[in-house]
Parts: sequence; C-alpha cells; structure tokens
Amino acid sequence: MIKLALEHGGYIVETACDGPDGLSKFGDGKAWDLVLLDNRMPGMSGIDVEHAIFQRSPDMRVILITGFGTIDLALEAIQAGASDFLRKPFTPETLRNTVKAVLERPVQRMTAVPVGMACKEFTRTTINGFSFELDTRTVDDATNDTTCVFVVNHAGGGASKVTVILHAYVMELVKAYSDTESVPGENHFWQAMCEEALANYLWQNAAPPKDKVLEIDDLSSSLRRWLDSVLTVSLAEENAR
Repeated sequence: MIKLALEHGGYIVETACDGPDGLSKFGDGKAWDLVLLDNRMPGMSGIDVEHAIFQRSPDMRVILITGFGTIDLALEAIQAGASDFLRKPFTPETLRNTVKAVLERPVQRMTAVPVGMACKEFTRTTINGFSFELDTRTVDDATNDTTCVFVVNHAGGGASKVTVILHAYVMELVKAYSDTESVPGENHFWQAMCEEALANYLWQNAAPPKDKVLEIDDLSSSLRRWLDSVLTVSLAEENAR
C-alpha cells in the first residue's frame, strides 16, 4: 500500500521483505534518495538496518516507521540518524507529505546529541511530517504556570500556533518525583518539558491538538521516562565538572 501511494505521487519505489533483502537492494545507496524503514522486521530491527545504511551512505535520508514504539524509539532513531518518523496508522496524504518534506530539506545528522537532551532536537527534525519551534514563553505571575507557544510547521505546507501550558503543581510533582528542590536550567528545563510533551502528542496523534492547546496536568509515563533520562544526564555532567 505504501508503494502504491508513493507511485501515485510520482515516485519510483522498490520494496524489500526484510533487512538483509533491503540492504542487498540498497547497495552503496547511490541509486536511492530515501529509505522508508519499518522498525519491527524479521532478522534485523529497523534501527540495526539504519546503522548499516549510514555506514554505506552517511547522507542517506531515512524515515523510520513504527506502530509499536513510543517517543523513546524516536529518541533512539534520532541518535542513529533518522530524518523523520511515521507512526502507524497513517494516511496516504501524511505519507506523501512526509516524504516530500524530507526530500526537500537539507540532511542534518544529530548523532552527537545526548539522548537525555534530544527533546531540543524535535525543534529541528520532524515527527509524522511536523516540525516546531518556540515562539514565546511566559510565566503567570499569579499561578506560576509556564506557557510556551510553538509554531508547528505542517509537512503539506502552512503552520499553526500551539499553546502548551505546564501547570505549577506539575512542576512541584516533578521536584517531588526527582527528590530535588530545583531542576537544572530552571526556565529552560520547563521549556524543554513543554517541547517533550508536544513532541509526544505529535508522535501519538500525527496532528496538533484540535483546539491548539495542550495542557500538562499530570506526569505521564513518557514524561517520567524523559525526566529519568534528562536528570541522569544532568547528574553525570555535574559530577564530571
């Protein structure tokens, strides 16, 4: 179905049944502009195939496709060099828009980015065809809530503004969860948490919130994993000084 959808958009497409078959057809990569790579395959995982592809062709564009992973997989794929991610199920329009967006922008490798800080890289890469960047960040004097407004760029063209609200009581939950009175970077940390929440939403839903507002009103399992990763990296950096 992916092959038919892309051929309908004017692309020349070859398919492979698994990782070794794909690598055999890929060769040195000179005949190809883009690889769409499923994560779960027999024999070799998508991440393993991705590593092999970049050994042969460091500038190849790769879109990782998964129906099972969480944002953690996206972080791992960023480290491996993926250009974008598609979360199943997706529509033919989302597929074609994502392919078009990846082919049109310069290749950027982010393999030097620590996994714990990879949330920052979502502002410079794409998820299900979307990318975003911070527009404004404010702190409410009365409630101490942090509000970040992001410009979300759509793969098919156009952009929309999404407001992410991080409630003050959730910040206290973070401090209690981390057993600390302060977090590293303070305002930048809370901004990064807003980025992570928006990245998670785009990853799970392949669309911005319908009302263009996303409220962080609890510590989800994905945010707790992100906190564990970020605070582990921060602690290691602190001990290295």
